Amino acid sequence: MGGSVKMVDETLKLAYGENSDFIKEKRIAAVQALSGTGACRLFADFQKRFRPESQIYIPVPTWSNHHNIWRDALVPQRTFHYYHPETKGLDFASLMDDIKNAPNGSFFLLHACAHNPTGVDPTEEQWKEISYQMKSKGHFPFFDMAYQGFASGDPERDAKSIRIFLEDGHLIGCAQSYAKNMGLYGQRVGCLSVLCDDEKQAVAVKSQLQQIARPMYSNPPVHGALIVSTILSSPDLKELWLKEVKVMADRIIGMRTALKENLEKLGSPLSWEHITEQIGMFCYSGMTPEQVDRLRSEYHIYMTRNGRISMAGVTTGNVGYLANAINEVTKSA
Repeated sequence: MGGSVKMVDETLKLAYGENSDFIKEKRIAAVQALSGTGACRLFADFQKRFRPESQIYIPVPTWSNHHNIWRDALVPQRTFHYYHPETKGLDFASLMDDIKNAPNGSFFLLHACAHNPTGVDPTEEQWKEISYQMKSKGHFPFFDMAYQGFASGDPERDAKSIRIFLEDGHLIGCAQSYAKNMGLYGQRVGCLSVLCDDEKQAVAVKSQLQQIARPMYSNPPVHGALIVSTILSSPDLKELWLKEVKVMADRIIGMRTALKENLEKLGSPLSWEHITEQIGMFCYSGMTPEQVDRLRSEYHIYMTRNGRISMAGVTTGNVGYLANAINEVTKSA
């Protein structure tokens, strides 16, 4: 029911650190999950079962499936401020107010890095303030880490938010996925972990997570887990994977620069600084649903109607065409 122990062990090192004391002390309850979605759903059901009176605070905006997951687990949802549409950056002051004003002991859903859909992440200093404030309120942080390695190109750096919370003495939950950083979307391979008070509690929590998984899908598939554990347990293969993740992330960062420069060369009257300031797979462009509709109908360019561009789809071959089309539909804005 808990899946591949070897895959889980290697996965925990990516989130908690290669030499984590929590791993050595066996304080982490962890199971293989059906990618990030499955990890979130398992945790949502666990939350409902053992904290039935609790709510989950979800950022505005977030990945749309987060709402579906906690809704179907029958956990009441509240929201907290995150994105500032005018600056196209983080609404840090409002975010901190919402953390302060939430009832003590609330659950907060946090994107560990490369926030989806906005590409806006807190700075290290801001993460420290968020952690401090959440600790003083006794909140429980649940990290969804779908893009480790995709933000900076360095999985270690992308786990910094989690490490800050660990240093501050939080107990945390964490969903991890290999859909993007290993290209294993179709294999549904991920991990759910919960940091506990001690080994005894971790054994009990893992047992309960398996009890939830059993009637839901019985056990996770093995093929993707074997791919992950084969790569991560071999020093040579792991080194090659880390290089490839960096190449992938650097290409996306390069495409952000190219898109911004192309728009500026076209004389766009708008500021496109946010394209390069945001991070990860997505660019929250600020385009309206009507402008997105025009891109589709007039230029055959496709994106979600909230203006979210998948930067992975931008190439040296199409960035000029894309910039021209964006300029055409936004210049009268």
